[in-house]
Amino acid sequence: MHFETHRSDSVHAFDVDQEGFASAVIEASRQRPILVDFWADWCSPCHQLSPHLNRVIDEFDGEIGLAKVEVDEGDNMKLAGHYRLRGFPTVILFVNGEERGRFSGARSSHQIREWIAEHLQPSPSGDRAA
Repeated sequence: MHFETHRSDSVHAFDVDQEGFASAVIEASRQRPILVDFWADWCSPCHQLSPHLNRVIDEFDGEIGLAKVEVDEGDNMKLAGHYRLRGFPTVILFVNGEERGRFSGARSSHQIREWIAEHLQPSPSGDRAA
């Protein structure tokens, strides 16, 4: 069974694997920011973080997507290696196909909101339209 309801409690969250990562995250982030939650079932802080991520994503009401990558499924650990993740959970924000920021470990909803606001600020050179 591939889907577990506790993982994607937000209607704006979805599961993604290595095969679908390029289209569901990288390409999709050209339309709206995408947070990627790299997590593992054995990871207690991952389970602590998940409801906070879902709550914050729901507050954005579709303006930001939340992709969930379970690193122990299939070839997903290759994604973790590609992004040089040192621990779980790690959350990476993608905007316009590029990494905009990351954090590791559990955080509160308030801390996640502040982190997103900080990392979605336009760059000093301004956002370049493609």
